Amino acid sequence: MKNAKRLAALFLTAAVLLTAGCGRKTVTSQNSVWFIAKSTNTEFWKSAFAGANAAKSEYNVDLTICGPETEEDYEEQNRLIDEAVAAGADAIVYSAISYTKNAEAITRAAKQGLKIAVIDSDVDSDGVGVRIGTDNVEAGRMAGRAALQTDWDSLTVGIVNFDLGSRNGQERESGFREALAGDPRVKDIYTINVNADATTAQVRTVQLLVEHPEINVIVGFNEPIAVGAAMAVHSLGLAGRVRMVGFDTNVKCIDLLQSGAVSALIVQNPYAMGYLGVEAVCNLLDGQTYRTAELLDTATRTVTKETMFTIENQKALFSFG
Repeated sequence: MKNAKRLAALFLTAAVLLTAGCGRKTVTSQNSVWFIAKSTNTEFWKSAFAGANAAKSEYNVDLTICGPETEEDYEEQNRLIDEAVAAGADAIVYSAISYTKNAEAITRAAKQGLKIAVIDSDVDSDGVGVRIGTDNVEAGRMAGRAALQTDWDSLTVGIVNFDLGSRNGQERESGFREALAGDPRVKDIYTINVNADATTAQVRTVQLLVEHPEINVIVGFNEPIAVGAAMAVHSLGLAGRVRMVGFDTNVKCIDLLQSGAVSALIVQNPYAMGYLGVEAVCNLLDGQTYRTAELLDTATRTVTKETMFTIENQKALFSFG
C-alpha cells in the first residue's frame, strides 16, 4: 500500500513529489549518472527527463541526458553506453531500443562497475541492477479491454506496433491479443510494424485502413505511433466508425480524445520512471540491492473522453516536461 501511494504521488505536481521525498537518504558525494533514452523528442521522454532532473536535485548527482534521434537507432545507443563508460560515469539509467542488440554494451558497462537501472524497455543483460516501468503485458490487456468497450457485433482489428526488437512493444501486443482472444466478435487482426515516428505511422495506418476498410478498431502501442494512427483515423473521417486506442499522452492525442477520434488512451507514468531510475541507481551505488527478476511497476491508467476531466486523469494526461 505504501508503494502504491508513493507511485500515485509521482502523478501529482513537482511540489507534491518533493514533499513526499523529504527525509529520504541523499547521496552525499556527487555521482555521475547518464540517462540514455530511446529518443529525446517525444512528450513521453520529456516527462521522464523532468522526473530525472527532480531526482538529480534531491540526490545531488551530475546528470547527463542523451539519446538517439530516432527510436530505431540501437547502434547510437550502444555508442552512448560506451561513451558513458569512457567518461567515467558511475551509473546508467537506460531504456533499450533492442532487447538483444543493446545487451552486449550494457553487460560491458556493468562489468566496468557501472550500476544499471532499466526503465520503460528491458534489455537481455544480467548486468541490470533494477527494472522500473510499466507492466507491459497488463498494459496491453488494458488496451484490449478498452478496444472491446463497444456494442458493435463484429470487430476487425488493426495493430500498429513499433520495432520488433523492442521488448515492451511485443509484450503490449501479447497482452492485447490475450484480451481479445475470448471475444467471439473479433473476426480478424491485421498487424503492421512501423518506425516510431508519427508521420510514418500516419501514412502506414492510412494504407492499412484503405486496404482493409472492414477494420473498425485500431491500436497504436506508443506515443508517436498513437499520434500517427489517430491522425490517420481523423484524416479519413472515420471518427465514430473506427475505435482508436492509443498509448501515452500528447497534445494531439488529447485533442482527438476530446473530439472522439481517439476512444481511449493507456497512460503510463514516465515522470515516475525518470525519477525512480535516478533514485534507484543512487541506491545501488549506496549498496542497496533489488530483485532484478521483479519489475518496480510505475502504474498505468485507462483514460477515455468520459473520464479525462477527473483531477487524477488530468494530472496523468499533462506531463511535467
